[in-house]
Amino acid sequence: MKPKITLLASLLAAGTAPAFAAGLACANDSIAALESADLSISQIETVGAGDDFAADHCRILGVAHARTGADGKDYQISFELRLPNDWNQRFVHQFNGGNDGSVVPAVGELKGGDESDTALNRGYAVVSSDAGHASDANPEAGLAGGARFGFDPEARRDYGYTAVSKLHPLATTLVETYYDNRIEYTYGVGGSNGGRHAMVAASRMPEAFDGLLVGYPGFNLPRAAVQHAWDIQAFKAINGDVRTAFSREQLKAVADGIAQACDSLDGLEDGYIADTDACQTTFNIQSLQCDAAMTGHCLSKAQVAALTAIHNGPVNSQGVPLYSDWPWDIGIGSGDWRFWKLETPIPPWNNQPLIGVMGSASLAQLFTTPPTEVAGTPQALEQYLLDFDFDSDAPKIYATTDRYTESAMDYMTPPDSENPTLADFNDQGGKMLIFHGVSDPVFSVNDTTNWYQKLDANNNDQVEAFARYYRVPGMPHGAGGPTVDDFDFFTALVDWVEQAKAPEAVVAGVMPGNDDAMAQLGQVERKLCPYPQVARYSGGDEASADSFACE
Repeated sequence: MKPKITLLASLLAAGTAPAFAAGLACANDSIAALESADLSISQIETVGAGDDFAADHCRILGVAHARTGADGKDYQISFELRLPNDWNQRFVHQFNGGNDGSVVPAVGELKGGDESDTALNRGYAVVSSDAGHASDANPEAGLAGGARFGFDPEARRDYGYTAVSKLHPLATTLVETYYDNRIEYTYGVGGSNGGRHAMVAASRMPEAFDGLLVGYPGFNLPRAAVQHAWDIQAFKAINGDVRTAFSREQLKAVADGIAQACDSLDGLEDGYIADTDACQTTFNIQSLQCDAAMTGHCLSKAQVAALTAIHNGPVNSQGVPLYSDWPWDIGIGSGDWRFWKLETPIPPWNNQPLIGVMGSASLAQLFTTPPTEVAGTPQALEQYLLDFDFDSDAPKIYATTDRYTESAMDYMTPPDSENPTLADFNDQGGKMLIFHGVSDPVFSVNDTTNWYQKLDANNNDQVEAFARYYRVPGMPHGAGGPTVDDFDFFTALVDWVEQAKAPEAVVAGVMPGNDDAMAQLGQVERKLCPYPQVARYSGGDEASADSFACE
């Protein structure tokens, strides 16, 4: 396919290239050549290969589009650009997760279980940013400080989509100026909120990227945040303490019950449930409710009711769905599921779950309009979710005011997410590979599946020509958990973009150190099949991916 035309190449062709020195030296002496009205460089340094990085490279720190916000606070897009000495003429825009707010090292994590396998180590230039705000800018707000930028309309917009569109052309120009050579292929990579960034870029910047790797995307983040309130209220109702609503043993019993009902549906009882869809009609949570004849870690009626409500998803008093339903899967017994939903080992959070701290602050100050200032204590953040009204408060994710002219759904979600076509991205020759863990406790894989089904229908059932989607059974929020987590979707994407080799099954193994997977599966390999195919056992060595066929 034809690589994207970057900004510098366009300016060179027009004879209006900026007055940057060709062949940028990796030293602070080059800073003056890079300064502009929109861009300031604070440091340029060489970084040698070592324990943290396998590639010798140049590191550039800078800021773009500095301004004073409507809230009187100072804002800027802080970024880091890493440029390997042995460059492969390719560039990765690293989309970060959470509420952003810090410049995560620009190494280009490829979202598999092997964190040492990065785009930088493969020879890619990589940029990372804080998406236009600093998470530590409001220390007086306590645990709510990381989302306090939600009181500035432009900071909201930068977080949602404009920080990427502002930084991207500046970063590609810096790369091409530094090497005195053009970028051949441009990629975007992200998971969670970073996956959302990638999906937004496909809609809002369809010409900017040749390939996008979209991991467990929070593309419907405001709606998913409503689920946080739904979850906390459901858990609190069990015994008055979210952290102890379920013991670890009880959630393991749920995971075991799901496995007992569903493990054989893919042709092999192996602790791995490949046929997710069939499992939803086979497993019944009621079967785990305690009765006189049951022993072991069964569930109370209140616990069964809570899990049923959570998996059905939030609704208002009229029964109108406010987000999505969720699949039953064995990852419910993982530490990651518990960390997000029930309990953390973090004393300053009063051991509250991530949805009850970061999730609450974000729902109050970012994802509802107008924003609600919430105190930054664990108790106040939990109380905000407990008081959240699904009739009067949930519609605020769609609300606007004279000050906040874009709703959270406007600035956070891809513009066409309700009826996606990605026509411009497809017309530009872009390729997208999406993957999502079936046991994700934060963003429902069912929501992503529904989006992909709509995208397919709107492309005459030919979506696989430019977008392919993979579900990872057992995987919670990111690589890890009781599943195969040693996978490489990025290589499949690159081969598709650069060699027109469309991805099929991706072979995944178990990463060393993944104790959950070793206990559940042992040392095995499995095929991750493009949706809607399912990996079914066809006979032979049960530990080998070759013994499974995508059907």
